[in-house]
Amino acid sequence: MRLVGFFSTALLFAAVDKQARAFVPSSFTKYNERFVNNVGSISGPEQNSPSGPLRMSPAGPPYSGPSVKPILDSIEYPSDMKNLGMKDLKQLAHELRWEVIEAVSKTGGHLSSSLGVVELTVALHYVFDMPDDDIIWDVSHQCYPHKMLTGRRNRFSGLRQLGGISGFCKRKESDYDSFGAGHSTTSISAAQGMSVGKAMLNKRRNNNIAVIGDGAITGGMAFEAMNSAGYLKNRMIVVLNDNGQVSLPTGTQSAGGVVPASQLSAYTSNLLVSKPFQDFRDFAKSFNRLLPENVQEVNKRVDEYARGLVSGGTLFEELGFYYVGPVDGHDLDNLVPILEKLRDSDSNKPVLLHIKTEKGKGYPPAESASDKMHGVAKFDVGTGQQIKGKSSAPSLTSIFANSLIEQATEDRAVVGITAAMPGGTGMDIFGRRFPKRTFDVGIAEQHAVTFAAGMACEGLKPFCCIYSTFLQRGYDQVVHDVAIQNLPVRLILDRAGLVGNDGPTHHGCYDLAYLGCIPNLTIMSPSDEIELKNMVATCAAFDDGPTVLRYPRGSGYGPEKLQKLFGYELVNGEIPSKGEVLPIGKGRIIRTPGGINGGDGNSRGKERKDRVAILSFGTRLHEALIAANEVEEQDANLGVTVADARFMKPLDIDLIRQLADENGAIITVEEGSIGGFGDHVLHFLTLDGALDDGNLKVRPMVLPDALFEAGTQHEQYDTAGLNSEHIRGTVLRLTNRLKVPVLAEQD
Repeated sequence: MRLVGFFSTALLFAAVDKQARAFVPSSFTKYNERFVNNVGSISGPEQNSPSGPLRMSPAGPPYSGPSVKPILDSIEYPSDMKNLGMKDLKQLAHELRWEVIEAVSKTGGHLSSSLGVVELTVALHYVFDMPDDDIIWDVSHQCYPHKMLTGRRNRFSGLRQLGGISGFCKRKESDYDSFGAGHSTTSISAAQGMSVGKAMLNKRRNNNIAVIGDGAITGGMAFEAMNSAGYLKNRMIVVLNDNGQVSLPTGTQSAGGVVPASQLSAYTSNLLVSKPFQDFRDFAKSFNRLLPENVQEVNKRVDEYARGLVSGGTLFEELGFYYVGPVDGHDLDNLVPILEKLRDSDSNKPVLLHIKTEKGKGYPPAESASDKMHGVAKFDVGTGQQIKGKSSAPSLTSIFANSLIEQATEDRAVVGITAAMPGGTGMDIFGRRFPKRTFDVGIAEQHAVTFAAGMACEGLKPFCCIYSTFLQRGYDQVVHDVAIQNLPVRLILDRAGLVGNDGPTHHGCYDLAYLGCIPNLTIMSPSDEIELKNMVATCAAFDDGPTVLRYPRGSGYGPEKLQKLFGYELVNGEIPSKGEVLPIGKGRIIRTPGGINGGDGNSRGKERKDRVAILSFGTRLHEALIAANEVEEQDANLGVTVADARFMKPLDIDLIRQLADENGAIITVEEGSIGGFGDHVLHFLTLDGALDDGNLKVRPMVLPDALFEAGTQHEQYDTAGLNSEHIRGTVLRLTNRLKVPVLAEQD
């Protein structure tokens, strides 16, 4: 036995060392050579189609796709694909890719993630039978090819627009959208739940496929689900779409360098090195079955030992998955038969299929862009040039980033943290100036918050920059690790309020409600770009506990509007370059009756019932000022005061008492749901006795208890009733200038 084991080991390692490539399929050898630097860049050969060679990456510019799409035109639903041959499937993928490019060029949307999964989408719908089989797209911003093959191609002119189709999977939109998404790392858990459900209900088919990227799989929930799936042995397939694009954009300068913000991404890339060994292993197993049983058993142990030496084993196999890969995700010749074998397997063991793809595949402007043209505005197909509206003022995100740079220049303790969103939070700007003080932790909001708490323990000043909607994923950490310990973590919430075309999964509606109930937090929101700079400086200076700074998606107003509408007195008409530290919990009155400068204020609101105060929190101040001006132009007797609260916690109770004493009505306005700023003000007024004598009316204007689908921000705020005309209408109704309509019953 020892001689047999020694001989088997020697044979195995000799073969691995000298002959392994002989057992690797030639197609894979060519594929592996394309990954020399493990960067996931695929530049494969042209593929043949019925109409001749397909150029997957046109030589342009100008770039253009096929003038006709005969095969795609014949596909309404996946069932129409079942009789296609391999050549036609390749042609379908080519036509589908250009249909996505042309459609998104007219509306804007998530481009490159969809281009990277065209072949995978074709293969999945060819092999599996939706909607009986379930395909769950993690995040689902890559779902455009899927939607086009499932009856929605003719609706793409309304993509991410009011009344149109969503940019993400949505169960109520189609039976082919197995699970809704928008946030990441949910697909494996959902697929596992579906697998258990089908098994317990004795459904005939039990195929559940979770498609998750190498960015999304960095989230802890993915590993929680894989740990559970391997333990429970649920039948499911996890497709790991590995394109090396972990963050948006990947390559931002940070403390980890410019590589993807994930050690897991490096790990999956390194799996390529061991692939020739894996192929030889498959050959050795086949050969092993020809040997006597006692020799087979020895060789099994040798095989396990060799795997440990050569590849270290795979993380996924340790979690209980059968690992297959890596596979070229753009090669239908290999992808289709592999998926067919997995579909037809009788095993209940979960499978992880590791594919390598290129984000933006087939469209050179996307392939070469730093962000791979992840999210785009309308663009010219021929050049890739995006058509963006010109704004004289910079974005609030860039204003925040540059303000943070100002603070970091003077204070070495200031550091920035992002959870795979450096572009969206301004950390890419900060990272270019302070790479060693920029930390991208991947899609891991829970870790980001507690990581910041640990930094604060040591005396650093961490600015933890996360979209409002994504902080929902780190709520317990805010309570348990930050607030209870009163650590000076600065939580910076970009995209607060309604965000526009991404729809309900991305709106920052709830943070005021879910953070306002937590002790020790100081919560502030700027009304304009000058206030944003001031609040960055305030957060940097405040070390007595955690702070929250929330601001919306959008741009500043520019010097002219700041002076005319907001009443700023700017030196030389220029916005200050540096913010000032604000007194904590203190608001300001922006406008008194008669206008910014008083005007005819003394003749207005002589009776209490004709005086109204609008108390705004955040950037609805702009709409409140417009409404106040319009109301006073309409009625000479009305006097409107407009105040900027600045802080929700602590409330400026002196300001609120002043407004309550001087006015017959108070209207609060905010970009948040029920339970936020307005409720805090109403709660205080009630406890303070301001409502006891019936001489004060209070109306909170908040986002209604509803989900807001895709549309422009203005359209969404119009639907929510938070634009200037709605504020004006509320003032007129409170002062009995308009009849109050009877609210209709909601279904």
